[in-house]
Amino acid sequence: MRLGEIITAGVLALFSIYLMVESADLEIGYIKGQGPGGGAWPFWLSAIMLVCTGFIAFNWYKRTSPPSRSTEPVLDSYGWKMLLQVGGGIFMFIALIDVISMYGAMAVFLLYYVRFLGRHSWWLSLLLAIALPIAFFFFFEGLMRITMPKGMDFTEPFYNIMYEIIY
Repeated sequence: MRLGEIITAGVLALFSIYLMVESADLEIGYIKGQGPGGGAWPFWLSAIMLVCTGFIAFNWYKRTSPPSRSTEPVLDSYGWKMLLQVGGGIFMFIALIDVISMYGAMAVFLLYYVRFLGRHSWWLSLLLAIALPIAFFFFFEGLMRITMPKGMDFTEPFYNIMYEIIY
């Protein structure tokens, strides 16, 4: 567990630095009259993630966190099972984006995760699977003016209704 903690922190730190460098190709500051530049959110979120990995590494060095003192394996059989179930769900989410859109794939993933992995009620699962993609649609498309992948043409009628609400 101790080795797994520092390896994970290192990988996340490298990934944070990579994202910071890539997002710095765009404006990362505030553009007068327009708002944050195109690279602002990815850059600053990656910077926060990099700082957090520094705290993880510090706690690992000082052995102040339970994982930094543990000699247990990183993943037991249940951990591997959950990794495969969640990783498989994320893989399917990514595969479905070009077919049923970002928001449709999000709804399917949430339904899978909340109902089948989380074993919550159908009522809660359907509520989250419908409400969260709609909320994210209005956040990204309406407030942020960021267009997400819309999938194949058969999803167009749904988005036409949603755009009429925004505009």
